[in-house]
Amino acid sequence: MTERFSVGFSELVLIVNDVQASATFYREVVGLMPRNEADSAWAWFWTGEPEASQLLGLHKGTLLYEEESPHPEGQRWGAVHYAFRVPRERLEQAADHVRGNGIDVYGPQEFDWMKARSYYIYDPDGNLVELWSPED
Repeated sequence: MTERFSVGFSELVLIVNDVQASATFYREVVGLMPRNEADSAWAWFWTGEPEASQLLGLHKGTLLYEEESPHPEGQRWGAVHYAFRVPRERLEQAADHVRGNGIDVYGPQEFDWMKARSYYIYDPDGNLVELWSPED
């Protein structure tokens, strides 16, 4: 039997044409609470209770490791980017598990601003999947 890892959903990033217009929609129409002020490149929203729920990101531009995508230029990020939360003590094991299944793993990527470390992989459809692990 294959060992299973307990993972949780962390964030979803949507590539949009106009961050400000999309941020207005998610704030005003959908009713999400902003995590920060939207700028021309990024907006972040809580998908539930602040500090205790998943995030929705809106982004105009490229993503980390886009050049490694199996898709041609202009379509390199796939349909979406999303992240799964992995406990820090299991992150390296999770990355090794993915590599053991013949999948390229990119990173680690350190995020000082959120005190986290991530690895990135592409799913069969070219979606950029992040194995995200905040400090304990």
